[in-house]
Amino acid sequence: MALFSGFSKLNREQRIDYIVQNSLLISSDAQRFDDYCAPEENQQRVYSEMIENYIGNFPIPMGVVTNMVINDETFIVPYVMEESSVIAAASKAAKFWAERGGFKATVPGMVKKGQVHFTWNGKPQSIKEFFPLISKKLFEATNTLTEKMRQRGGGITAIQLIDKTEELPDYYQVDVSFETADAMGANFINTCLEKISSEMQDISELNFDECRVEIIMAILSNYTPECLVRCWLECPVEKLEGWNKELSYNTFATKFKQSVDIANLDISRAVTHNKGIFNGIDAVLLATGNDWRATSASAHAYASREGKYRGLTTVRLKDKIFTYELELPLAIGTVGGITGIHPMVKNSLSILKYPDAEKLMMIAASAGLASNFAAIASLITTGIQAGHMKMHLSNILNQLSANPLESEKIRSYFFDKSVSYTAVEEFIGQLRRKNDLNK
Repeated sequence: MALFSGFSKLNREQRIDYIVQNSLLISSDAQRFDDYCAPEENQQRVYSEMIENYIGNFPIPMGVVTNMVINDETFIVPYVMEESSVIAAASKAAKFWAERGGFKATVPGMVKKGQVHFTWNGKPQSIKEFFPLISKKLFEATNTLTEKMRQRGGGITAIQLIDKTEELPDYYQVDVSFETADAMGANFINTCLEKISSEMQDISELNFDECRVEIIMAILSNYTPECLVRCWLECPVEKLEGWNKELSYNTFATKFKQSVDIANLDISRAVTHNKGIFNGIDAVLLATGNDWRATSASAHAYASREGKYRGLTTVRLKDKIFTYELELPLAIGTVGGITGIHPMVKNSLSILKYPDAEKLMMIAASAGLASNFAAIASLITTGIQAGHMKMHLSNILNQLSANPLESEKIRSYFFDKSVSYTAVEEFIGQLRRKNDLNK
């Protein structure tokens, strides 16, 4: 296919026509893009201006988890996700723990960072001596940019020099710490960093004789180990009775701890363990218009901070008390971005009673711990597939184009049986052959 210029200048219909002419998408299928357009012109314009090369909206199911008690406050938590069984499992965990004191959470800090990466060809000792004066000038240079954020309790909290010359010749970083109140703050941080990088090229202490600053780049870091949330569940071991009839509460607690310990020892298990946490976290972040890609990258880096990738949770069994804790970085916001323009994001925040950023961090972490607890509890008892495939049955029925009568018979038949695509396909085939014979 020949290279094409000017695609972004086409309107939506022209872009779709181009795709039909140059791909395997056929015209009748392309009409589906119209099925998911917003009914109101103003709202559709919001969607179309949200990204580049826009062609349509991609619907993902939205549900809620009820009975989520966090620090003694009860929430209905919106989830946006396509995976069967996650909401059901999280709901079961939320209700189970609501009867045992609920989730507890705290936010030790909300510091985010960015760096100006640069080279300087002078003596390392000289720049270190100059830097207190340099940092003062950099603070002053950003005062206008940070004024409104400072009024909200945020702003730049520290500017430090990091010497990386032993790793790369002449390479340094200006490491800047930020508080961004209820905003995630990416645009604010990057604007400040670019101002700092511009100012550095004019500071006389850095640019004299043969010594010169060469800016490589200025960008926020999505690794936010000082923007942490901790969430935990705790109860006497005997109160674990009731989740499953197969295991005694002591055996349940022991196997649960063993499974979490394995996730802290083995990378193959750790990755899947942490994915289970993000089943809940990402669903909440999608619902509230947050950057789930950035938070996932940060959390996986945090899981590797000691040189080995580990699970993000820990279990303690002490004095007959079961404690299950999650700690991870979670830089998110409740203002800015698409929070004020996306109608479903606005609905999600209202369902959550308009939390500030700190509370949303606690809610998302609790959702992650709920999903993870439910997954491990299933793994050590019935196995993960029993519940997952029961919830996946609806997807299978849709794939097989089951009519209402067939669906009712299939659900009844598989009520106490293992569900698989092959088994359902075979059963519906029997139903249809029998129906053909009776005609």
